[in-house]
Amino acid sequence: MDVITWTGELACHLQAAHRMGREEFAGRLGVHPQTVAGWHARPGIVPRPDMQAALDTLYEKAPAPVRLRFARLAQPPADTAAQALRVAIAVVGRGAEVLLVQRRDDGALRWQFPAGIVKPGGSSEAVAIRETHNETGVHCAVREALGERVHPVSGALCGYYLAEYLAGDATNLDAAENASVAWVPVASLTRFIPPDRIYRPVLDALGVAA
Repeated sequence: MDVITWTGELACHLQAAHRMGREEFAGRLGVHPQTVAGWHARPGIVPRPDMQAALDTLYEKAPAPVRLRFARLAQPPADTAAQALRVAIAVVGRGAEVLLVQRRDDGALRWQFPAGIVKPGGSSEAVAIRETHNETGVHCAVREALGERVHPVSGALCGYYLAEYLAGDATNLDAAENASVAWVPVASLTRFIPPDRIYRPVLDALGVAA
């Protein structure tokens, strides 16, 4: 899709499409992270001309999967007001193990819980279940909502859902996005994801000491 004028909302969609944290996205654009934070806080703001050009360049150089994600994110229903990016995260347990995916994150590999973007009017629980299956082949059911927070890296509003394993083999079904999928011992979780990146109620629900 062609962008005539970048807004704070569209810039945030580009950040999400790249799967970049706030500081990394700011670095790619050559701006201070507070500038990106301002776009999240004021989605209707129109960045200055030099920022428009920088966003154009980052978008034009993006690989096809990133551009496709951006196009999907940037086309909400016409009557829906702009809102903060929402993400549903599934914490799927199976006995003493928890399900993780290893993201291809702008050249780096990072372990995360399965997650998906919630479109305006969508169900976060449904997204958590669907994206888990689409990414890993694992069927799960949400047991309880663990709460929401603004993610310290991405700035997205994240909802966390504790889910139980129902069926399916853990398989990497989205090789374009993920390098691997694995059941990880709960006791070893913080070896895969730094504890300061994990939402405290998730650690509590899994019985992991920070």
